[in-house]
Amino acid sequence: MLFAILGVASLLGAAEIKLGKPLSVKDPVSISTLLAHPDDYAGKTVQVKGKIVEVCQMMGCWMDLVGDGGQKLRIKVNDGEIVFPKDASGKAAVAEGQFTKTVLTREQAVAQAEEEAKDTGRKFDPASVKSGMTLYQIQGTGAVITGN
Repeated sequence: MLFAILGVASLLGAAEIKLGKPLSVKDPVSISTLLAHPDDYAGKTVQVKGKIVEVCQMMGCWMDLVGDGGQKLRIKVNDGEIVFPKDASGKAAVAEGQFTKTVLTREQAVAQAEEEAKDTGRKFDPASVKSGMTLYQIQGTGAVITGN
């Protein structure tokens, strides 16, 4: 019986995990293109593909994807709308949503970095944030995670 359970678990690990709304964008854009021309895409619905390198360990409310060019982009969702699997790092994903641009003051950047440190279990020193920043991310509406 134990072997049967383990066999089913390994098959489930290889399956696609569909989260949120079905993907609808026909032509994905690379993460490097998005970040090279962010103002061209701000406010638009986009789809990206990449490798998951990190997931929020508190609530599963964000995941970071790295594209072929090595650039990282965060896919953020409202708490509880979608929960990204906390063990998804290393898997491939396609994600879709609105590409957003947010300009943060230094105080907002400190709060953002502090929250991220809490989500990932890292230590944080507010003095490490020297100024405000512009944050680009996707407000996710749907994603598909695969085993490779």
